[in-house]
Amino acid sequence: MRRLPVLILHLLAAAAPLGAQRTITPPAAMRAIREQDISRDLNAMAGDAMRGREAGTIDEMRASMWSAEEMRKIGLRPKGDLGSWFQWWNMRRTRISTLSSSVSRDGRPLALWTDITPATNAAADVAGTTVFVGDARDTTVDVRGRIAVATLVAPPAAAIRSTTNTYEYNYTRPAIAAMANALTRRGATAVIVVADSIAELAFDAVARVQSRGTYDVIGGVPRSTRAPVAGTPAAALPTAPSASVPVLFVRRGSLSDWRTDGQRVDIRLRAESFEYPSVNVIGEVRGTDPSLRDEYVVFSSHQDHDGVRYTVAGDSIWNGADDNATTSVAVLAIARAWVKRPSARSALFIFHGAEERGLLGSRYHVAHPVVPLERIVAVLNGDMLGRNHPDTAALLGSQPPHRNSAALVQMAIDANRATARFAIDSLWDRPTHPEGWYFRSDHVPYAERGVPALFFSSNLHQDYHTPRDEPKTIDIRKLTRITQWMYMTGWIAGNAPQRPAVDPGFVLR
Repeated sequence: MRRLPVLILHLLAAAAPLGAQRTITPPAAMRAIREQDISRDLNAMAGDAMRGREAGTIDEMRASMWSAEEMRKIGLRPKGDLGSWFQWWNMRRTRISTLSSSVSRDGRPLALWTDITPATNAAADVAGTTVFVGDARDTTVDVRGRIAVATLVAPPAAAIRSTTNTYEYNYTRPAIAAMANALTRRGATAVIVVADSIAELAFDAVARVQSRGTYDVIGGVPRSTRAPVAGTPAAALPTAPSASVPVLFVRRGSLSDWRTDGQRVDIRLRAESFEYPSVNVIGEVRGTDPSLRDEYVVFSSHQDHDGVRYTVAGDSIWNGADDNATTSVAVLAIARAWVKRPSARSALFIFHGAEERGLLGSRYHVAHPVVPLERIVAVLNGDMLGRNHPDTAALLGSQPPHRNSAALVQMAIDANRATARFAIDSLWDRPTHPEGWYFRSDHVPYAERGVPALFFSSNLHQDYHTPRDEPKTIDIRKLTRITQWMYMTGWIAGNAPQRPAVDPGFVLR
């Protein structure tokens, strides 16, 4: 990360223990967590053959079947529906229909997603005449009741994210959003934004992402009000009042066609919804203590990523090696150690489906848990464990207002001291951090409902959500150390005489 030298200045404060230091010796079974197994599994799960494991596709199903087969080989017990490994549920996708939507200018149709692309998911019927406003800085131009046509203005540098997709895409989305908001506040009934030279390079990417629409889970708990829209950068879509007004994006080469005022534009955008199956993959190791084995430690990952998308530097497979094959193979490695020596409490190993579409699998499981939520003593979730500085890692949920169990945090700090001895980065867990990283993984639905939860990560990087996130970029040694840290945290929680308590008065915010 470019910001790493700055981050290191903030690391050690978060590593300080909450209580007295304890000497803990890892069990011999931890030796079953081996770099060669982790490397082999990572290349299998994040290789091109899995095609990026996009939720709702056969590729996610293939990854889920692979994960279940690995659980079977390890010796876990299935904990899904009807004695299987799988908890099935449906995800609902809502998108702008290509077949029933249309846009025309003076009676001439424009090809959706090729000539012109919706930049929001608003269904709309708008017919009117255009007014060309240039860069929209002249606020004396009356756009009320008109379709405003504007040339894109570069967004401020602070609005351009540096940790997802390409620079051109990250530049384009906030620029469209800012212009759309400004013009709809002035009364435009629709906004058409013409690309500049940089945004032109992102036109196909915006079209491919936007054509996918939005996703939700049927029967799941509500999405956190703090979580971003799935697959969408925080600044990507216009906020009120423009969210209900159609915003369209056109190519730079069409600028001369849009300069003339008074052209008749008919916008007919229709929404369609349909359902796909997705799945959580769940295995179990029963505890050894009859008085504690009905309580559970959960090790959590997600098996999906972004699939086959637009091409970047000749590659269209978004492999998701760090996000989140790293944690998935870590969970399998922990399971290998766990079956050799189970803890007093039982353990669940959960691969949540469709995390990338809005934490859908974890939201479904929290609504329909395979064991009662009150019996889950700890959720140890990971997301992106294999990049950045070799001796630093983040433990999110370790400080207020995200911390919901000081006791579980202490267990994690003790486990770190006994295993990896990372300097723990505190910045990404702060509510002021611009990425809002705490709210973007599968521990959130559990934490919101009072289940002690932690989020292990090595944080974002410039290959995040690009085809460059491939197995060859992963630091296997670091990934193995974080795996050992997660394992040891679970081992302490699984054997503690008292389950980790929830902090009094905790409310996630």
